[in-house]
Amino acid sequence: MAIKIYNSLTRKKEEFAPLKEGRIGMYVCGPTVYDEPHIGHLRSAYIFDVIRRYLIYSKYKVTFVRNVTDVDDKIINKARQEYPSLDINEAVKKVSLKYLDSFHKAMADFGIMEPDKEPRATLYIEKMKAFIQTLIKNGSAYESGGDVYFDIKKAQGYGKLSNQSLEAMESGARVSPGENKRDPLDFALWKSAKEGEPSWESPWGNGRPGWHIECSVMSSDILGDEFDIHGGGLDLIFPHHENEMAQSKGAGNKFARYWIHNGLLTINGQKMAKSLGNFITIKDFMEKYHNPDILKMFFLSTHYLHPIDYNDKKMAEAIKAIERIEILKQKVCELKIPVKKCKFAEADFIHHNKNNFLEAMDDDFNMPRALASVFELITGTNKFIVDGKESQFYYENIESAISTIHEFTKNIFGLSLINFAIDGLTSKEALILDEYIKARTEKNYKCSDERRKELNQIGIILEDTKEGTVWRRKV
Repeated sequence: MAIKIYNSLTRKKEEFAPLKEGRIGMYVCGPTVYDEPHIGHLRSAYIFDVIRRYLIYSKYKVTFVRNVTDVDDKIINKARQEYPSLDINEAVKKVSLKYLDSFHKAMADFGIMEPDKEPRATLYIEKMKAFIQTLIKNGSAYESGGDVYFDIKKAQGYGKLSNQSLEAMESGARVSPGENKRDPLDFALWKSAKEGEPSWESPWGNGRPGWHIECSVMSSDILGDEFDIHGGGLDLIFPHHENEMAQSKGAGNKFARYWIHNGLLTINGQKMAKSLGNFITIKDFMEKYHNPDILKMFFLSTHYLHPIDYNDKKMAEAIKAIERIEILKQKVCELKIPVKKCKFAEADFIHHNKNNFLEAMDDDFNMPRALASVFELITGTNKFIVDGKESQFYYENIESAISTIHEFTKNIFGLSLINFAIDGLTSKEALILDEYIKARTEKNYKCSDERRKELNQIGIILEDTKEGTVWRRKV
């Protein structure tokens, strides 16, 4: 089955056909580095990480590019706040590097794959100026008072990506004080220098690039004038991606063929905002839950196209989902599966759920449906363990099921803590467990309750079964 992708440009699912057989060029808008990354940033990063992983799993060679905006108004304002005594150029560098480091750390903590290329805006100034000169030369842009604007009247089909008519956009557009543009919808490619701001020399005077130009220049420089996939959050469709497409086509580039946008995240039904007190950084999340897989499981529960609401109930559901996998892991570790290998017939429940998983991911990366197949496989494996008769066929199928669960959860969903190599107990934990078992055997229930509580506090859950006491680590 071929992969189908919902293309934001055409607003329909399309069969994916890359420009070059077996190769994919993929560009995703990255962070503007002026503050700590939050869980909304992580949703987008994780969604495109899973898409990238699945394309690699599907035997494509993927070149993944994620840019960094390291100069803009927000960064300049933050630089003035945090380093008021420094030269503004130095202050902007310090702020952008500080928060880029925070972003990188968060991505590493959550197991997000590093991009193949991570271009920064300030290292592309010369190429941006050359791109702007091309637009001026072919009549798609004009200089006005030291600024350079893209002429929206020269853009064919402007509004197609965001599904808006030019007339409707014009009716609500205004020219802000200090702007020198001819039309309210024209947008800045180059901004003339203001006092106390970083600037670079250019044919139009000192200044700095507009926001939209950087992505057009960096994507075409690395991936070529036409590439396969452009991604980002739904909030970037207009004006950022609409303007990217307009200026790229104005320069004669075909640009992106498939546009993928992820839905946005709310907190208890509200937009996340510091003023509302519901702003959750990635650092805040980790201090509360400690386990990145909980947030990933939450993200997987909703199709990437749709909005998702973060709340305590959803977090509890995500924790229970991970516990189901951990419980199966514990069962399997106790089986002591023989090392011997032989040819065997794969049980129907394994084959069926494998196919369901792949069909779901091929259908516009339907992660919730794919995740449901994983849990169907877990249910089937549990039943197979309980009902099956010991034989090489029995063990081989359990091993095959576990291998499949691991492959899908680890290699495609990037769930970092789910593996089937059992963590041992420390000597202290083992001693407490021995004391618990001894006290329970002697019916000293006060002592056994105390040992159980002690283990629970350090993250170990006990279950008393007919075969004896088993333990697992708390998620």
